[in-house]
Amino acid sequence: MRLFGTDGLRGRAGEFPLDDASLVRIGRELGRRVVREGRPPVVLGGDTRESTQRMIGRLAAGLAESGCAVAAAGVMTTPGIAELVLECRAGAGVSVSASHNPYEDNGVKIFGPDGRKWPDEDEQSLEQILLAARDSLADAPDSPDGHAPPRDPSLARAYLDRLAGLMPAHLSGLAIVVDAGNGAAWELGPAALTRAGARVESMSVAPDGRNINRGCGALHPEGMARRTKESGAAMGVAFDGDADRSIFADESGRILDGDDVLWIVAREWKRQGRLAPGGVVGTVMSNFGLEAALAREGIAFHRAAVGDRNVARMMEEKGATIGGETSGHILLSLSPAGDGILTCLTLARILSESGGTLGRLATLEKVPQTLRNVKAARRVPLEDVPALVRAVRRAEESLGGRGRVFLRYSGTEALLRILVEGRDEKEVLAVADELEAVARRELPH
Repeated sequence: MRLFGTDGLRGRAGEFPLDDASLVRIGRELGRRVVREGRPPVVLGGDTRESTQRMIGRLAAGLAESGCAVAAAGVMTTPGIAELVLECRAGAGVSVSASHNPYEDNGVKIFGPDGRKWPDEDEQSLEQILLAARDSLADAPDSPDGHAPPRDPSLARAYLDRLAGLMPAHLSGLAIVVDAGNGAAWELGPAALTRAGARVESMSVAPDGRNINRGCGALHPEGMARRTKESGAAMGVAFDGDADRSIFADESGRILDGDDVLWIVAREWKRQGRLAPGGVVGTVMSNFGLEAALAREGIAFHRAAVGDRNVARMMEEKGATIGGETSGHILLSLSPAGDGILTCLTLARILSESGGTLGRLATLEKVPQTLRNVKAARRVPLEDVPALVRAVRRAEESLGGRGRVFLRYSGTEALLRILVEGRDEKEVLAVADELEAVARRELPH
């Protein structure tokens, strides 16, 4: 059993390993480590889910048991926690969030003193402790009462100061629609852009604990795109629940994903001489059109496994300045974490300085691609599903050298993701339909 996925612990709030006793243990184990290394405090914050404050309280109780001080950021984006670890010279940071998942879920993401997500070996060590204690935790008395510590408002200001320093932008009244997804960026996103001089029209900024990501934000950017076009804004942005992802719209309401952002930023940074020889890192899910377009520009492109930590690792290996995922999770060498607000500031600055429109900058030509999600109760090795193996073989033969098929289990949800890409849209959809039908029939659900 593996508790940590590609983005920390994630699951149903209140259930193992996100039950009260487990959270106290996580706080206690993390606190002991930080105290032992002489690097308190631990920065603690999270998103707007109804379960988040209780979970923060349990983590804080465990940290207190270990004698570790806490810097309480309150509602804070996940990348904001990473930046505040650096600002506070903290030993660690913890973000309580399930990112783009529905409100019933939640998660724990841990950052080290360098502001980067914990390495695999540290997660595995904590995972073993939690699994070993699972039976005793189930029979344990109620965990100590824990209330989320009072928020330190100076931390939000410090994060905004860091954003302004990382990406100085003078947006000169640029009109931007911001869909905060009723999540962690509901105040910070509009505040950062307003501070940079933009005229901001906000939407989905009334979190009630249950409406995070619901019909809004980066998972549902259509409303933001429509508002951008109707309002005459220069661009729009939609964040996910913890604001590490950002999806954009141009002035016509055309939706732009992470591949579009990588294309725009890479070309501009190459022109400015800011693009490192390592070029750009995408993932196995990145559209082939991005790879081809960058090649024409003489920009190296590398594909990492899905997950921001895999992108970050390859950026370091290749000496790349920019990396990211089609989902809108963009990593810039400016910051240790993928930050949707920082990405928005970067794109807005390029747009403002261009003197043109975002539509004219977003010239990436993508090949037809479709992504299907199939519920999978268990991660059965795909090679152990003969009917699916045969279906993939037929798909690859059908596409020939004109496209590709890629299947993988999600690292954060109980889903099999099926990606099909090719030159002919009808053929792509037909192949995806068959693969999806076989997967739904053969996988446990």
